[in-house]
Formats: sequence, C-alpha cells, structure tokens
Amino acid sequence: MNEDYPQHVHLSDYHPELQSVVSKYSEFISNKLEPDLEGVLELRDTIYTRMSEYLKLKTHIDTIRTQGLEELETKVDLGSDFFVKAFVPDTSFIYVSAGFGFHLQMTLEEADAFIDEKVKHMEKLADKYTEEAGEIRAKIKMVYGALMEAFNIIDK
Repeated sequence: MNEDYPQHVHLSDYHPELQSVVSKYSEFISNKLEPDLEGVLELRDTIYTRMSEYLKLKTHIDTIRTQGLEELETKVDLGSDFFVKAFVPDTSFIYVSAGFGFHLQMTLEEADAFIDEKVKHMEKLADKYTEEAGEIRAKIKMVYGALMEAFNIIDK
C-alpha cells in the first residue's frame, strides 16, 4: 500500500515458527488494518464531498442575494451528470438537505446559518476520520517495524 513498507519478505530462509508469526502479522495488516484504513479514508472523502455540496449551495445563495434574484432559471443535476432545466418562481425559500433523507424549507438567511453549522460539524467529523487514519497508519508502521526488528535480531 505504501512504499515505506516492505512489500515482499522471503521467509523460506527463516525458522518455521518465525515464518508462522510473520505470516499472521502480514495477514493482520492485509486483512484488517489496510481495509480499515481504506474504509476510514472513504468515509472522510464522503464527508469532504458533502461539505463541497453545502459550500456550493452557500455560493448560490450569495449569488441570489447579491444579484437580487426573485426568480431563477437553472439546470439541475438529476444524477450521473444528467441535467434538466428548472425554473424557480420564488427564491425567498429553498429546500436544504438536513440529513437522513429529510429536506427542510428555509429562508436564505436560515439556510446560510444552517450551512455554516453543518459545515463546522462536518469539519470536526472529517478531522476525526483523518486522526483515525493516522492512528491506523501508525499501527501498520509499528507492526512492520516489529517484524523488521525481529528479522534484524535473528540475522545477528
């Protein structure tokens, strides 16, 4: 996964008991720690993507305000980059995803405040995932370090 870690260790020259231990630790890294790391990084990336969407909405709200738009013609992404034209006859209220599939009707000011709080919460969550990823990386390095130390002791 990372160039800092040894990718292949030739165990055939070492004692069978050591081979067994090394194999177990390697499996632990490959089957537990690396998938955990990937999962945490995916969660963090999902949070960053959602934050980006909220920040785009905030930009749109600012545009509506600064240009004094009372109605709006736009394109809406239905998914997979499939866009359709949309007409918004009244921009004084918008619907904002509050999470868990709920969308709330809000004024532009309410949406602005909601987005600020939501982004703060998401930043804390992303930081937590980043910290968790760092801890997993440290565990991986520690296990590899212990394995390398075992080889150094045996080689002496």
